[in-house]
Amino acid sequence: MKALVTGGCGFIGSHVVRALVADGWDVTNLDKLTYASNLRNLDEIAGHPRYRLIEGDVCDPAVVERAVDGQDLVINFAAESHVDRSLLDPLVFVRTDIEGVVVLLEALRKRPNAAFVQMSTDEVFGTLPAPLEAAEDAPFNPSSPYSASKAAAELQVRAYAGTYGMAATVLRCCNVYGPNQHIEKFIPLFLTRAMRGESLPLYGDGRQEREWIYVSDLVSAVRLVVGQLPAGGGLQELHVGSGERRGNLDVAERICDIVERPRSLITPVADRPGHDRRYALDAGKLRAMGWRAEVPFETGIQLTAEWYRANPDVWGAAASAGFADYFREQYGERLSEPRPT
Repeated sequence: MKALVTGGCGFIGSHVVRALVADGWDVTNLDKLTYASNLRNLDEIAGHPRYRLIEGDVCDPAVVERAVDGQDLVINFAAESHVDRSLLDPLVFVRTDIEGVVVLLEALRKRPNAAFVQMSTDEVFGTLPAPLEAAEDAPFNPSSPYSASKAAAELQVRAYAGTYGMAATVLRCCNVYGPNQHIEKFIPLFLTRAMRGESLPLYGDGRQEREWIYVSDLVSAVRLVVGQLPAGGGLQELHVGSGERRGNLDVAERICDIVERPRSLITPVADRPGHDRRYALDAGKLRAMGWRAEVPFETGIQLTAEWYRANPDVWGAAASAGFADYFREQYGERLSEPRPT
């Protein structure tokens, strides 16, 4: 069986690529190799006979046509995925997250025997008051350019499945963390800065609640889903949620404790616009298919911290690729403001 994984040099994509190769798939990885990609993520399979890398843009129809040809399965992880960056440059999110999906769908429309899996996010539902959980049929209510781009991509997938009878699965996942994640994201940003004794810029009151899942649990969900894809066309929507929800301040404090740094490093800064307060997924449908999250948050955060301690050369390469400029643009003025009392 042959699979195309887009964005396979990124955080989640690289974990899935390694898993599929281990499971016997012939895997083609289409990656633009942007700042969020890291070739080091796939060092262990770089020379594997069932793995090949194509450097190319998911928005390029000619490249996508060649990459999709002959594939049994296409899994799309290619995306601009950082909410903060979407506030600074929304257009690039529209291009990759929406146009890129349509380019993939157009290529797949000519190959009706290939299945399509689109990676989406719990953020398409916007903030939910406790104790509500979003089921698969919950209405979209995105509040950032990023979440709006993912919701729009989903609507395109839904339209192609309904209009052309394409076989498509949408996976909406909660916040993923673990080894290899780019340091712009919350947990690796705070881990790496705390290790260096630097301030941890925490938005607002820090009471925003997120649902966290360790990356190996997401990989196990993808493995189960690709092994049980429904026959024929149509759309399948599934939620991947751990049920482990924590406030951002609680996570920041736990990070300080793990790396043995004072909690005084946590620096409240001005909140970002439109910051959702709470996400929560109902993952009962996927659990009924036999999946369970196996890694508790306390175990996962310890494993993640150990990886960042042991691999400064890997995540350090990501830090050098223009990250300092981004950090100054996003946090510089906030960190220079007087701290709330």
